[in-house]
Amino acid sequence: MLPPPESTTEEPVARPGEHIAVSDPTEEPAPVDVGAFKPPYATDFDEIEDFGAIWSVGPSGSVGPIRPRDGQGPGDATLRLAKDGQGATLERASTPDKTAAASGSVKRTPVTYADAGVDITSGDRSKQRIKMLARKTFNKNVLSEIGGFGGLFGLDLEKFPDPVLVSSADGVGTKLKVAFELGIHHTVGQDLVNHCVNDIAVQGATPLFFFDYLASGLLDSSVIETVVQGISDACRANGCALLGGETAQMPGFYREGEYDLAGFIVGAVSRPKVITGETIEVGDVLIGLPSNGLHTNGYSLARKLLFEVAKYGPDQYVNELKDKTGAALMRTHRSYLGIIKKLCSGDLVSGMAHITGGGITENLPRILPKGMGASVDLASWQVPPLFEHLRELGDVEQDEMLRTFNMGIGLICVVPAEKVKKAKAVLNRANERHCIIGRVTRGERRVSYNA
Repeated sequence: MLPPPESTTEEPVARPGEHIAVSDPTEEPAPVDVGAFKPPYATDFDEIEDFGAIWSVGPSGSVGPIRPRDGQGPGDATLRLAKDGQGATLERASTPDKTAAASGSVKRTPVTYADAGVDITSGDRSKQRIKMLARKTFNKNVLSEIGGFGGLFGLDLEKFPDPVLVSSADGVGTKLKVAFELGIHHTVGQDLVNHCVNDIAVQGATPLFFFDYLASGLLDSSVIETVVQGISDACRANGCALLGGETAQMPGFYREGEYDLAGFIVGAVSRPKVITGETIEVGDVLIGLPSNGLHTNGYSLARKLLFEVAKYGPDQYVNELKDKTGAALMRTHRSYLGIIKKLCSGDLVSGMAHITGGGITENLPRILPKGMGASVDLASWQVPPLFEHLRELGDVEQDEMLRTFNMGIGLICVVPAEKVKKAKAVLNRANERHCIIGRVTRGERRVSYNA
């Protein structure tokens, strides 16, 4: 409570518009007439306009703060005097319900996962359609439905009596940037599956099942389903079950209209038929099978040269490429599974290399035994126009080209010299273009090139 002023015998003086009642100290105290005004001394409230505190004048002439009868504090009610100075009215101020706010009972709009950018309902609808695409790839060995915590697959032990499981994981890389630009999404799923299939097929494995991972910032159902359609089509073409996967919405993580894509594959091969390259010998012949373009590697450099250096548009026809830029870049990564099976069934190869990131320079040595190298004749095949034009645009050195791009060779089979004739016959019957590009030599797991 504020301290009272010093006592005085002077009658209080009424201010204009105010009515002040004063009691005679010799009489019984009469009901106090309440007035709203500031005390005649400095207070903490002097600078506050219409604060609404209520004051009373007692017999001693002192003024002290009081509260309205309902117990609300100053500021919650104001006494308004009548114009003639007779009587007053207590007016209630509108104040927040502090008790309700403190207890959390104030009604607020609930926040949902969708408000954070994750539309579960839309995602669930897409998953239902994705399930249908996945079921198209199922075979008798699939023991589970899409949507469980894990996929179940029964291994055929008659087909693989002494089984060895072979697995691999990969992605499509910055080829996706071209897909975003062109709005072409049905081929990147095929790229993903075929890349993974080739990685295990070169070790003699038959693909069993595949998992995909697809993440985006904002889920576009039509795009997601188109990508998965490509994955489903490629799985069926390779005899592989799409056993499950993950479709993730990650708001703020990816740019609008962009997504990332990765895959995981498991295959099997009987232990005696595993191909590791350990039986490769000096003098074995290298047979190269053509790629279908860049496949899924070297796109960061290719995009820089075509779009930044040459400033081509994705829909621009380029004479040197004999195609539109985007179309040349979006050619599907080949699956070599069919021809690999034919060569393996005839026991015609001692090693195979899938030429991906790193080109021939880094991939061929991965299968060479210790003490061996490889000699490759660059004049033995026609390098496709795309690679030649990329070289010209950036004055890219030969070594850089060979360790970045596949240069038109997507698979290298190492064939014993005495089996080359038979291997070529198998390739010819399959209408598979091929060329002898070199031989295994003595060395330390390095590739040397002959111009």
